[in-house]
Amino acid sequence: MPDWNWQTGEGLPALDDPEEWDAAYERGAQHLGTAAIGLALTCSLERASPHVVKAMRLPDTTQCAFAFTAAGTAARINGALTPELYAVLRAEGPDRRSIAVKAIDGTLAFVPFRRLPTSLKCRSVVSTVRNSWTHGG
Repeated sequence: MPDWNWQTGEGLPALDDPEEWDAAYERGAQHLGTAAIGLALTCSLERASPHVVKAMRLPDTTQCAFAFTAAGTAARINGALTPELYAVLRAEGPDRRSIAVKAIDGTLAFVPFRRLPTSLKCRSVVSTVRNSWTHGG
């Protein structure tokens, strides 16, 4: 078994075992968002997604932010997200102060427009128009 240290977070960005994540979640371990990044990097989107979604709802703001990073990582690697991940991003909203803003921006950058859900297609269009105004395009 790899050396995953749930106390310090050491080794968790390489976590490749969703069952280990579940066990840590059940015992209230720390660094679940960090471990969600590992799952996004090492597991299929379908296996990682439920764990990333749970981590996105953690009360610890830092770990929740890492979970949103995991979602952005999953979008970059897979060129898509699951309906559940899209739903959490949509629920977070477009507010620039949102914890999800970087995950949403990453999703817009790495998921082809045709594969985006309608809510993110709208955000993509608004963002494109805003950028063209800002940069004189």
